[in-house]
Amino acid sequence: MAEQLHLNAFIFPAGHHEAAWRHPATQPERIHDADYFHQIARTAEDAAFDAVFLADMPVLTPNVAHNAVGGLEPITLLASIAAATSRIGLIATASTTYYEPYNLARLFASVDHLSKGRAGWNVVTTVSDLVAANYGLDVYPDAADRYARATEFLDVVTKLWDGWDEDAIVLVRAGGATPTSRGSTRRITPVPASICADRWTCRARRRAARCWCRRARRTRDAPSRPGSPR
Repeated sequence: MAEQLHLNAFIFPAGHHEAAWRHPATQPERIHDADYFHQIARTAEDAAFDAVFLADMPVLTPNVAHNAVGGLEPITLLASIAAATSRIGLIATASTTYYEPYNLARLFASVDHLSKGRAGWNVVTTVSDLVAANYGLDVYPDAADRYARATEFLDVVTKLWDGWDEDAIVLVRAGGATPTSRGSTRRITPVPASICADRWTCRARRRAARCWCRRARRTRDAPSRPGSPR
């Protein structure tokens, strides 16, 4: 079997060289322009690249006076790129030191849904006192603490993603206009559409919906007392 080469486009907004932004062919003024990234991603997609990749350092570095630094938050940017592409993978960097598992699991799961399964996560623990200061810390945690947290973080995030069964989304529609024997129309309050976070919640809501429907049928079929409203 022939070996296959996988190509990944590492998008570094102002260029990988410190002075790349000064080249006349570059467009450093567009590092906050979504269309700029859409164009790069579509070029990579047309060239059969497997994925685009966005690094992240959640801090404004001190060399702002000499380089076009800063940039868009990468997970948000991936969601925008997803709408402008159809096949290419979408990978972003996110730190286990400065996110919380549920929040990050939800962000990447959302991008994965929006892109129809193209999202990827570059896991880092982040070594920077400047970043630590942005999160209220004097220094960044030592390696042992960072990697212990990262191990637990990955375990929690993957369990959150795997906690959904394939049929976990349950939509219940009931109610509407029901004709009565006297030809009038009776309104029954609809059961709201329900999205369940896990199979136990789904089962409980299905039971509740069945009970609600039985009660609705009993109310509908019960004879009216003289003078009672219909």
